[in-house]
Amino acid sequence: MFDDIEKFMKVPDEWAPPETKPYTPGENLQKWLTDEKARDQFVIRAGTDTEVLWNDARQSKPELVYKRSYWTESFVQWSPLGTYLATVHRQGAAVWGGATTFNRLMRYAHPQVKLIDFSPGEKFLVTYSSHEPSNPRDTHRVVINIFDVRTGKVMRDFKGSADEFAIGGTGGVSGISWPVFRWSGGKDDKYFARIGKNVISVYETETFTLIDKKSIKAENVMDFSWSPTDPILALYAPELGGGNQPAKVSLVQIPSKKELRQKNLFSVSECKLYWQSNGDYLAVKVDRYTKTKKSTYTGFELFRIKERDIPIEVLELENKNDKIISFAWEPKGHRFAVIHGDSPRPDVSFYSMRSGTNTVRVSKLTTVKGKQANALYWSPAGRFIILAGLKGFNGQLEFYNVEELETMATAEHFMATDVEWDPTGRYVVTSITSVHEMENGFNVWSFNGKLLYRILKDHFFQFLWRPRPPSFLSPEKEEEIAKNLKKYSKKYEAEDQDVSLQLSEQDREKRKMLKEEWDRWVSEWKRLHEEQKLERQTLRDGEASDEEEEYEAKEVEVEELLDVSEEVISFD
Repeated sequence: MFDDIEKFMKVPDEWAPPETKPYTPGENLQKWLTDEKARDQFVIRAGTDTEVLWNDARQSKPELVYKRSYWTESFVQWSPLGTYLATVHRQGAAVWGGATTFNRLMRYAHPQVKLIDFSPGEKFLVTYSSHEPSNPRDTHRVVINIFDVRTGKVMRDFKGSADEFAIGGTGGVSGISWPVFRWSGGKDDKYFARIGKNVISVYETETFTLIDKKSIKAENVMDFSWSPTDPILALYAPELGGGNQPAKVSLVQIPSKKELRQKNLFSVSECKLYWQSNGDYLAVKVDRYTKTKKSTYTGFELFRIKERDIPIEVLELENKNDKIISFAWEPKGHRFAVIHGDSPRPDVSFYSMRSGTNTVRVSKLTTVKGKQANALYWSPAGRFIILAGLKGFNGQLEFYNVEELETMATAEHFMATDVEWDPTGRYVVTSITSVHEMENGFNVWSFNGKLLYRILKDHFFQFLWRPRPPSFLSPEKEEEIAKNLKKYSKKYEAEDQDVSLQLSEQDREKRKMLKEEWDRWVSEWKRLHEEQKLERQTLRDGEASDEEEEYEAKEVEVEELLDVSEEVISFD
């Protein structure tokens, strides 16, 4: 090529060492974690403004970190470890971060992007868009890009019709279940997978190609889910041939594709997979047909993933015809909660995967009867749970201690639409987004149900706590801290004391200011009173005194004719 000839002709004969550019250190994107008061941040969107704030519960108010109008065109999203804040625009997505403010760190070009998803270790960003076909008979055209978060480079793109991506349940945009690509657990971002017709395609991120160049065959597969910590896939395939071939749940090891465990299930109408956050247990909620096939009942298959040969236990409720409204594992724990029964007052039951000294039996802890609840929100630290009655239940909240099996508080946030625990499990926010016209805004509660403060915002769209990366402390160290908490808490109790003194000092200052303002107001009126003395004197015909005692009081009667009327009276 002529260009190449020109390029090589320009090469100098003398070698010169390349210029060394001075190293400029990047900003510390984790700076917010070093906050001396150990506060958490959150982002809110209201109207056209997006704000990042500190939750300053001691001062009973949020403290602004950064505010920007028109920062995003649809929504914002934190990355899973809280390093970046992603925004969505017509031309693509962008991520922001910094030590003290939010600077744009990278752009990802993807026109008309609708949805985004980070990998768990924040290395990759998946973006999705769907485009109207030129022929109305065709389905939407889907474009999915996977970017390297730091470099902004497209690692792999996937294009096709919406039908190709719509297998395995509906939801998301135009029948597509989002996220299309699901990431394996852990922080290494090694594998991602998608469901296809009778296959699960698992890709590795070294080369962004299929493992062993081929997909895993899984006949009639409907759903799959990664373990949150290990490269293990749980697959679900429904019944085939009118029940001749049973439904199947299987666990597959990646990258070997070896089947670790399989369970055949009969008379199944539907299955749902629930992983516990440490990947210790998998619960499969199984809806089965009764013999007449006219109704269904629900049971649970509980897999103990970390134990030898992965034993499975079957759990059925005492009244197996109870409808299951909600199920949730305790984060990092061995307990789970189930809301079951009929509205408007279903029951809530708590179970443990251990029973007394026997660690391999599931046991029921308690059932609390007749609760106005349809959603379960465990604290990220476990132990505490909120039994929430959202939507039809008008925002009923019950703060429950599962360790002591007792209610700590009941409250109501009328019309609340969302409940969000902060990543440390100290505070919880209930919010009313703009799906309701009235009372938009959010309430901040302590973990035990005390309302700390509330903020009202018109056109309130989004509230998201900033996630925290996992702790560097070993479980042993955390246990040691919990045991010697009194020793550590002295410092913080002293700080709390200082804060409450500071608050009472602030109160005193406030009262002092109000008194000074009052005194200023009184002296100002006294000054005006003096200035107008001469004027008053002339109005009183030269009477000098303002003192009331020097006056004489006289009573004077004044008669006044009010009305005269004439009337002719006849004498007979």
